Amino acid sequence: MILGIHHTAIATRDIESLATWYADMFGLARLCDDGWSGAPELDKIVGLPNSAARFMLLSGGNHCIELFQFSSPDPGEHTPARPVSKPGFTHICFAVDDIEAEYRRLSEAGMEFHCPPTVAADRPLLATYGRDPDGNVVELLQVIDDGPFAFATTQPEWKVAAKSR
Repeated sequence: MILGIHHTAIATRDIESLATWYADMFGLARLCDDGWSGAPELDKIVGLPNSAARFMLLSGGNHCIELFQFSSPDPGEHTPARPVSKPGFTHICFAVDDIEAEYRRLSEAGMEFHCPPTVAADRPLLATYGRDPDGNVVELLQVIDDGPFAFATTQPEWKVAAKSR
């Protein structure tokens, strides 16, 4: 039985910087900070031979973001402006209750957006896409009426890991 979505993962070259940005900009709390190397079972799971990485789990209330910084294999070239039309994960969405205020706050903090909050065609919502410091797309979404995007947030009880850096 599927219980729900647990987390979204992002690979980065600078885990401290990106974790700090998500904490400062969106109030995410660090649940764990750990890593691995020389772990054949994890190599199998991630599909990377001789992998080594540091990871963090950041709580966003009803969802977590997991950050990875791989030291092996080399992560390759960074593409900070990957278009959302390319195959793969396209964005992380944060539900907000005042999109104009969040847009102003984040813009003043230096976050760049594709456009100001906009009514999404004939849908009962306001939305905008911006980018985190690594170029990953972050959506702000305010539902303004009933419809398929309307939801009641939940607050699971995340447990802080006993082992952390």
